[in-house]
Amino acid sequence: MIERREAPADEVTEADVAAFVEDARRLESAVQQVIIGQADVVRQTLVALLAGGHALLEGVPGLGKTLLVRTLAHVLDLQFSRVQFTPDLMPADITGTTILQEDENGRRSFRFEPGPLFANVVLADEVNRATPKTQSALLEAMQEGTVTVGRHTHTLSRPFFVLATQNPLEMEGTYPLPEAQLDRFLLKILVPFPDDFVLRGIVERTLFPPSVPEPSIAGSSMNQMLRVGRDVPIAGPLIDYAVSLISATHPDRTSTRTVMAFVRAGASPRGLQALITGAQVMALLDGRYNVAVGDLQALAIPALRHRVLLNFEGESEGITPDSIVQDVLHDVPVP
Repeated sequence: MIERREAPADEVTEADVAAFVEDARRLESAVQQVIIGQADVVRQTLVALLAGGHALLEGVPGLGKTLLVRTLAHVLDLQFSRVQFTPDLMPADITGTTILQEDENGRRSFRFEPGPLFANVVLADEVNRATPKTQSALLEAMQEGTVTVGRHTHTLSRPFFVLATQNPLEMEGTYPLPEAQLDRFLLKILVPFPDDFVLRGIVERTLFPPSVPEPSIAGSSMNQMLRVGRDVPIAGPLIDYAVSLISATHPDRTSTRTVMAFVRAGASPRGLQALITGAQVMALLDGRYNVAVGDLQALAIPALRHRVLLNFEGESEGITPDSIVQDVLHDVPVP
């Protein structure tokens, strides 16, 4: 594990870019030693992390979502915390609380006891099984990187990532996430059921467990990787293309038929930010130091699917946000 010195804050060198690509590929390879058959899920989760954002992984129980997050935290050598969300979980259970303590002289004072949010990588497991009140306690932490308890605001350590897992809403005991909270996730990643070949591989790894991979990079170098990712150039016409994609998801600003018929509200400006920053990292993972049209198109669905809100007609017709975004990609002219 190699510790690298950071370049000045206003300068990204070719060596920084090469180091990013090397570290990112080593991370991806280490994770895939444990997680098999989910290459797209692993890649998209890495994109979210290396873009400095949070990720929401959705799938039925037993697909390895929790194992993926644990493995990522381990190979990144970052402080890890896991919260199992349940209906009786209270906001103070995750943010922390102020307690009254007494010293040896009998003097009493209040002391803040940090909750599990005070870590670098927080696994919010089955996040949609808690009540909306507790889910909303994540909002400040995810957006501002702070936690407010009483009158005091506490700063979370950097880097800070929330990787949440959720079960499909049709499953028993789930609550829909508030729209404001969904918007805080850079990407929403669907974890598909594996095919027969992958299922056989899972059995083999159950019978003969692989060795746990060693941490691939020093956790302290993560901030440098985040800075390099944000420095990838993107041409003006591609920015205009990304803006057009976002605008086309709004019923009052589009000519896409399905959007006008089935969408209640389109993607927010955070969706545009997610699309741009994610595409910058996607380019680096492919070994390029410039954003291409394909990077934006590859990330459009995971970046926008949780930000496109269907109306009653869309839900009753069984329309999915993925199909809406796919129609937008088809209709918006490529520069």
